[in-house]
Amino acid sequence: MDFGFPSEAVVILGVTVVSSVWLDLFSHRNSEEVTLKNATAWSVFWISVALAFYGYLHFRYSEEFASLFLSGYVLEKALSIDNMMVFVAIFSSFGIKGILQHRILYYGIVGALVFRAAFVAAGTAVFGLSHWIELLFAAIVLWTGIKMFNGSEENDETIDYSHHWSVRLTKKLLPVFPRLVENKFLVKRSIADDVAEKEGFSLSRSAPLYATPLLLCLLCIEVSDIIFSFDSVPAIIAVTKEPFLVYSAVIFAILGLRNLYFMLAAAAKYLIHLEKAVALVLVFIAIKLGSSALGLYHIHHEVSLIVVLGLITLGVVASLLFPEKEQHASDP
Repeated sequence: MDFGFPSEAVVILGVTVVSSVWLDLFSHRNSEEVTLKNATAWSVFWISVALAFYGYLHFRYSEEFASLFLSGYVLEKALSIDNMMVFVAIFSSFGIKGILQHRILYYGIVGALVFRAAFVAAGTAVFGLSHWIELLFAAIVLWTGIKMFNGSEENDETIDYSHHWSVRLTKKLLPVFPRLVENKFLVKRSIADDVAEKEGFSLSRSAPLYATPLLLCLLCIEVSDIIFSFDSVPAIIAVTKEPFLVYSAVIFAILGLRNLYFMLAAAAKYLIHLEKAVALVLVFIAIKLGSSALGLYHIHHEVSLIVVLGLITLGVVASLLFPEKEQHASDP
């Protein structure tokens, strides 16, 4: 990808990401259960790394570049919260718990980094070719914001993702073993036969390899993230058209998602107004992009950063001050 930025910055980004990922993997090499305390500590670590990179851009290049990076990072992080809630429903559908969630999220994030790179490259390449393209991006972001603000008519937690179209397609291509086998995504025929004999069931198809529910869950996670990219990438490109800043913001936000997931799984029920705050952020970004494309008014990057941070902070504070009232089953 042509980042259009000095090679020094690209190298520093690469070294920072690789060393941080290695440190994360080394710390979790024993495959222990992820606790809320551990997830919180690592979330602080990843946010600190992103802020350090923000400081580097600020002092090495310009305040504007740093501000654009931070705006994109905060926006991607906020948008990821909604996607994490879908992950909660997917794990529930497949009965995946504990350390197995950590394993799936690791491979899911690796896939997300690859797919986001492709989306960023394609998006930044076409963006700016015509004001009609920019208006199309604005329409996508606005539609996403309105949809998020109104809320989904169907509660994600009630969806059975074990019947998702990606799962049905996989079952047509590869026979599925209906049990979890340790932390394996695929199992050989010999292992499948042994487990089936011990648990007293027969295999419907004969094959050298079988997909486990772990693989089906991973594929479902990847597909949902790709769909999510259609909304999030245009929103970030609307903040800054510089490919390096877009991808660096995305990569730092994604790298902390594993730990963010375990935090949100515990705290999501308390952040009831955050989704609407993120929706308002998207509406603002759409207005900013549409106004700029039509040559009406250019909103300064500092104003964008203040609005993004302000709305998200307001959503968190509102959730704490005005929690959802509990409904008791015994109430008439």
